[in-house]
Parts: sequence; structure tokens; C-alpha cells
Amino acid sequence: MLSLFIRVKVMSKKVLVINGNPKSTSYCRELADNYIAASASKNDIRLISLNDLRFEADLTDGYKGSQDLEPDLVYFQQSILWSEHVVFVVPVWWGGMPAKLKGLIDRTFLPGFAFKYKGKGTIPEKLLQGRTADIILTMDTPPFYYRWFQGNPVYKQFKRTILEFCGFKQISATYIGPVMNSTQVQRDKWGRLVSNLAAKV
Repeated sequence: MLSLFIRVKVMSKKVLVINGNPKSTSYCRELADNYIAASASKNDIRLISLNDLRFEADLTDGYKGSQDLEPDLVYFQQSILWSEHVVFVVPVWWGGMPAKLKGLIDRTFLPGFAFKYKGKGTIPEKLLQGRTADIILTMDTPPFYYRWFQGNPVYKQFKRTILEFCGFKQISATYIGPVMNSTQVQRDKWGRLVSNLAAKV
């Protein structure tokens, strides 16, 4: 008796995990590690931690001047181009993202890299198309209050005015909090939530 086996090839993805907390140790780093542990067996994973990057955060002349990229920023751009899926793990500070993370985006998501205007048009060509993203937000505010009363600013900025602007699609959001005064049991639960998110990629 002959048995027929159909072998299904699992396609791995190139996944870039960005720990967007500038602190050397943080709960964001722990969640980034949870994501990596759950995804590494089937995907090619690369981690970048904001704390490890050395660069001038200010785009001193806007887009009208020329500002050389530091080696860490060159590597960051190369990693974005390498990736198929990008995971941003971001702490919410004063309702927004940390200044260093915003500086990283200002310095690297540049014309000719992330987008390009043609002629005098006001609608840019999206240069980072074909990529997807997860945004994991940690906060001390209850997530429902942040989303519905404070307006969900970090997610809206990331999704609408940064990632979609440059061509990203299928952008999900995961909200974790309040982290302040949370128990280890609660943190373990959030860790499993992030692991389950990673398992779907």
C-alpha cells in the first residue's frame, strides 16, 4: 500500500524587531525578546535596540540640507530594506513616542529612501512597499483611556503618517498596560500575548 505525503514548505520571513525604548533595560526589551523567542524557529530575525544606536537625533537642516548618516543609521536603513515584516515595540511617553525614536525616524526615513516626490506633485511614491508591521505599545495609562479619550496618537502617527505614507500595509496594534505597578502574573500574560502575535507571522 502506497502512502502519499504532501510536503508543505513553510516560507520564512525576514523580521526586524525594533526595541524603541532608549533605556538600557526595559519591559519593552523583555517583550521584544518574547517576540523573538516565539518567531525565531521559523523566521529570520534581526533585533535593533534604540539604546545601542549612536547618532545625532536632530535633522538639523530638514530635507534641504545634507547630513551624513552615522554608521548605526546606515545599518538601520539596511535592516529596513532587508526586512519583510517590522515590529516596533514602543513605550508611550507623554502620550507620544520617545524623542530618540522620533529622531531615528527623522534621520532615516528620508526622501529617496522611504518616499520620493515626482516633479511638483504632492503625493509621493512609496518606496518601502511590500512590508507589513506590528506596533506594540506599552503604557502606564489604561489602554482603553489612551485609545478612546487621549486619541491613540502614537498608533495614528506610526500607521497613517509614517508607515502607510512609505508603503507599509497590514499594520496591527497591540496595547499593553498599565505597566506601572503591574504584577509578574500580568506581565507573564502580556508576554504570552506578544508570543502569540509573533506566532502568526
